[in-house]
Amino acid sequence: MIGEASFYGLFFPWLMVLAMAALGLFWMVRRLLALGGFYRWVWHPALFDIAVYFLILYGITYATYLLQR
Repeated sequence: MIGEASFYGLFFPWLMVLAMAALGLFWMVRRLLALGGFYRWVWHPALFDIAVYFLILYGITYATYLLQR
């Protein structure tokens, strides 16, 4: 997964592209959890949000790794 993506002549590392995709998906998941009232059961919402973001980032990264093999 070493490489870069080119957008109109600007090169971005793949991890940055995947992190932006994970951020967009995280915002949707966070909104759904908030609407469902899930955060009433969470002890520390900020730590929970960071953990969910990294799990989403890991999932996207692993999926792209499997697709590339």
